[in-house]
Amino acid sequence: MTNIAIIVGSTRPGRIGRDVADWVHGIAAKRADAKYEIVDLADQDLPLYDEELPAAVGQYAREHTKRWAEVVRRFDGYLVVTPEYNHAPPAALKNAFDLVYAEWGNKAVGFVGYGAVGGARAVEHLKQVATEVSLASVAAQVTLLIPGDFPAYPAFSPLEHREAELERVLNQLESWSKALATVRA
Repeated sequence: MTNIAIIVGSTRPGRIGRDVADWVHGIAAKRADAKYEIVDLADQDLPLYDEELPAAVGQYAREHTKRWAEVVRRFDGYLVVTPEYNHAPPAALKNAFDLVYAEWGNKAVGFVGYGAVGGARAVEHLKQVATEVSLASVAAQVTLLIPGDFPAYPAFSPLEHREAELERVLNQLESWSKALATVRA
């Protein structure tokens, strides 16, 4: 079975990312070809990048980094739920990518962004990061807009067509995750 993490990219108090991730999980959990699990960065207790050696070396000294490496290693693909803060992804999310390296490699990643422009600029930034750690970004993405998908902000009420958009992302993510498993084998 293909295992895919739904990564909640915001850790700030009052965040809406967990509501979005729960919506994603509710739809994804109905699918038969992959198992989806929410990985909330708020639960991971990851300090700012504090390893003495670069992550690409693969010699993690800190226990939190080793734990995070095991979490990342368990999955065949990732669906990242990210807000956009100042035209970029949250620092906690970028940090999570930076802490480990090989564990991301030759896997697929998709994105659900949210914000004033649907998180599009944050997702574009993260696609560059993903490429550097050898993640393959799928083309489809969901861009949730404020106020359209959050008409009574911060309450999340996605527009009707968003589920079809998410299904396209999940289709590509599952397909690429399965294909890349052969590369890792």
